[in-house]
Amino acid sequence: MKRADPKGGAGAPSGVDKRVAAIRAGHRATIARAITEIENDLPQSGALSAAIAADIGRAHVVGITGAPGAGKSTLINALLQQYAARGRRVAVAAIDPSSPITGGAVLGDRIRMGSSGGADGVFIRSLASRGHAGGLARATRRIVDLLDAAGFDVVIVETVGAGQSDVDIASLADTSVVVCPPGLGDDVQAIKAGILEIADVLVVNKGDQPLADRTERELDDMLHLRARRPGWRVRVLRTTATTGEGVSALVDTLDAHAAEAGVGRRRRQAATPPPGDAVSDTLRRFCESDPYQRLNAIEFVESAPGSATMRMRVGKSHLNFNGKCHGGAIFCLADSAFGIAANQYGVIAAGIDTHMTFQVAVSEGDVLTARSTEVSRTAKLAIYRVDVTRGDGTVVSSFTGTVYLTTRRHAPHLTP
Repeated sequence: MKRADPKGGAGAPSGVDKRVAAIRAGHRATIARAITEIENDLPQSGALSAAIAADIGRAHVVGITGAPGAGKSTLINALLQQYAARGRRVAVAAIDPSSPITGGAVLGDRIRMGSSGGADGVFIRSLASRGHAGGLARATRRIVDLLDAAGFDVVIVETVGAGQSDVDIASLADTSVVVCPPGLGDDVQAIKAGILEIADVLVVNKGDQPLADRTERELDDMLHLRARRPGWRVRVLRTTATTGEGVSALVDTLDAHAAEAGVGRRRRQAATPPPGDAVSDTLRRFCESDPYQRLNAIEFVESAPGSATMRMRVGKSHLNFNGKCHGGAIFCLADSAFGIAANQYGVIAAGIDTHMTFQVAVSEGDVLTARSTEVSRTAKLAIYRVDVTRGDGTVVSSFTGTVYLTTRRHAPHLTP
């Protein structure tokens, strides 16, 4: 007869419960292993993410983005020192680009944060983008949730060196900081749509360089040219990360934005209620009446404010000469979700810029789903991110698009 394990029983904590308790206690090795599981999408990561759901939404998530060479990592190192001096616990998720040739990543951001990495209350983790477009890694959101549940007061997310349309950070971060190098460009460059549009705080780093004054003036001018939005007024600050100059003022500004705008943006967006039936019905009719969508057998699935989901089963007509799904068909699916999400406010939204990457090939019979999400919106422009996934959850393609919002109405049922 087998004896019962005295350590077991109905009241004994499960393996997941023990790990959650260790994460809540800030056990660094447990946090690191959990991040690895999430990053590699291992089976046990799903149960862990579900178990920590009640503990997330408390940390202030700060997104740091900007062009390559702007000094983002050095600025984060200075921020870590300033936060530590104020008694805050801070975690950093630093996204490094993956090589399109080898698939590897240098993961070198931690080199510039080396002086802070060993401090108590600081946790730094580098993540490879693995071909994911938009400036983040595919698992970034779940990893931020984990660090939030671990009790860090602030979670800093550093994007890869970002271009004009790499704006995913805006839908994740409570406060988006765009770091600009001196000599950002001419006046036209300064007012372009895209990454500058998502900033809650604009930082001119390397402020001791000769062109810093000019760049600061250009950014101030850009803000004055744009229509004032209600609520937070975007600040332009100047820092020299290598000396720490201006960093204390930056932390004060980040705290002020968190106090005004709140934290937990990513959770609030996920809880947005769906639109009324009239809007959904009109969007569905848009899809059904579009000849190109009918040609590619693209179907409308659902919509919510600022988002839309479309689906397509790969058939023979979608295949290229190699027997795989043609990139043009995948683009059509993503573009359909992009167009439907952007056109549910009652006025025609005209696409003016798109950027798309392809991660894996798909075959006949695969079911592809495109989910479009609004990243940012102003009176004139809106930016959307579309992820195309296969039935098994694999990310097939990533798409970023910008639309110009006209004043022409296209359907009486669609109201702002």
